[in-house]
Amino acid sequence: MRQRLQADAYITVYLSLSLTIILALILALLQGARTGAVRMKSELVVDIAMNSALGEYNRELFEKYGLLLIDTTYGGTNGSVIHTRDHIEKYFSKNFELSPVGLVTGRSTMMPARLSSADITGYSVATDGGGAVLKRQILSYMGSEPVEAAIKSIQNNADQLKNSGFEEMNVENEAQSNANDINTPRELDLDGNGENETYYVDNPAAGVTAQKSVGILSLAAPNINAISTAAIDSSTLASHRKLLKGTGLDETVAMGAGPDMLFERYLHEKCGCYGLEKEDSHLKYELEYILAGKDSDYANLEKVVERLFLIKEAANYVYIMNDPAKLAEADALALTASVLLTLPELQEAIKMAIIFAWTFAETISDLRILLSGGKVPLIKTADSWNLSLEHMLEFRDHLKNGGGSGLSYEDYLKMLLILEKKQKKTMRLMDIIEINIRKLSGNEAFSLDRCVDIISVDFEILGAYSKKIEIERIYGYEMFD
Repeated sequence: MRQRLQADAYITVYLSLSLTIILALILALLQGARTGAVRMKSELVVDIAMNSALGEYNRELFEKYGLLLIDTTYGGTNGSVIHTRDHIEKYFSKNFELSPVGLVTGRSTMMPARLSSADITGYSVATDGGGAVLKRQILSYMGSEPVEAAIKSIQNNADQLKNSGFEEMNVENEAQSNANDINTPRELDLDGNGENETYYVDNPAAGVTAQKSVGILSLAAPNINAISTAAIDSSTLASHRKLLKGTGLDETVAMGAGPDMLFERYLHEKCGCYGLEKEDSHLKYELEYILAGKDSDYANLEKVVERLFLIKEAANYVYIMNDPAKLAEADALALTASVLLTLPELQEAIKMAIIFAWTFAETISDLRILLSGGKVPLIKTADSWNLSLEHMLEFRDHLKNGGGSGLSYEDYLKMLLILEKKQKKTMRLMDIIEINIRKLSGNEAFSLDRCVDIISVDFEILGAYSKKIEIERIYGYEMFD
């Protein structure tokens, strides 16, 4: 009996020890599972918080320009990534906190955790890299657009202009030099009494030349009073103020002809111009602003029209100088000038004055056609020439609206845009975006250098028994393409 009781005691001790070990193992496994579950839930909640922050993109910016950016002002007056961090922390806590019912009933959870800190370690704003971040978003937005056919013809026109050398020519300088030569007073003995008298040459083209003082736009515009009077204060815009910078998290942007074409197409799609104004835009001539950068629609249109004038004047001058028939007409008219009876050596100068005046009048005629919705070829032919020499002196009475063939005003505008510096176009596009978004309610303080595209956050989470969990996330909109 005694031996039997001793054996039972051994078994009891063995079972006690075994159960203790087994129970410890089970509890360790449960605690490991609990810790793993807390980490997994933390990972999920971190992703939810980051996605929720990205979901607070500026709606007006997306609807008007197709851009996804977190406006860190959140409708207020001061923007900062600190506000975005606060929103991320709020979303994290909301997904780990007990519900109101749970708090009232005193419920507990097997997976307790709380956010110790969320530190932003990097971010990119739209203006970083001179607008590289913004441009990357634009290329992402335009990625599915078929652009080759649409842009190829513009590129061909731009190449033709570039190769022609018209922009490097300055016919106005030559015309002014010619006018100065003719207008220089001469000392001549006109009545043969041996005494010289001051003689002023009568320039037959002076009537046309005098019209230049009116202004190119005033001469060419079909209705000068219909031109937009909208104006801005550019000192508050991206291209004129000192920009805030991100940490340079991602400023890469695709290079090459393809991305450049997509960007050009985006400008054409989102910006208005003379004759194709966008009703909801503050500046009506936005493409003109990108080219000229002035503070009013009138000044921007005037600058672009003057640039077109110089190009077309050079093209028309080259055409006349290579057209024997027109040179003969100018020479014949010069021979009728009475001054040649006194100063026959001025025949060539008078002829050139007539040619310059004819070129000027024809160029104003071209601009009138363009600004009234018509078309004009870059390089003229006899058929596309508008003004006869007979109508030159009273050219304003013979200006035509519309009609013609070749390139429209919009075509010329796009041609100039594609030749413009990329950085200048990007910065002035940012100005336009800021101008138009600030018009909308709740966006009065909108600035692209306070708009976040990509953000990196380090999370520190305290689980059960103050166990520390560290998670890093980098989130941006392009990662979902």
